[in-house]
Amino acid sequence: MAHPVDVHVGRKLKQIRTMKRYSQTDVAQRLGLSFQQIQKYEIGSNRIAASRLFELAQIFDVSPAYFFDGLYDAANSNEKLPDSGMEIVSALAAIQDETVKSRIVTFIEDISGMTVARKG
Repeated sequence: MAHPVDVHVGRKLKQIRTMKRYSQTDVAQRLGLSFQQIQKYEIGSNRIAASRLFELAQIFDVSPAYFFDGLYDAANSNEKLPDSGMEIVSALAAIQDETVKSRIVTFIEDISGMTVARKG
């Protein structure tokens, strides 16, 4: 069974990857890995080494600490905390039409006042 910390870090990886609009293949290629390895990281079945976590942080332009954000709260709660942000990210990722997806991202940027980094 996967360790709860590995599961949390994997969820954060999936969240930032989806927010930044990278596919598992995109990330895998940047790291010289297979997309299957990224899948294993995201579900927490494989642990992410500190050096790999540092590389991921550089790819996504976040602090390595990003991957541990919210861990303390989740660890100290007896019940699973809902992650509506991740549900929204997953729903957006499920949209097949790139034009529609782009329009939704633009809408979110407009109302939030934040810009979503796009791969490039």
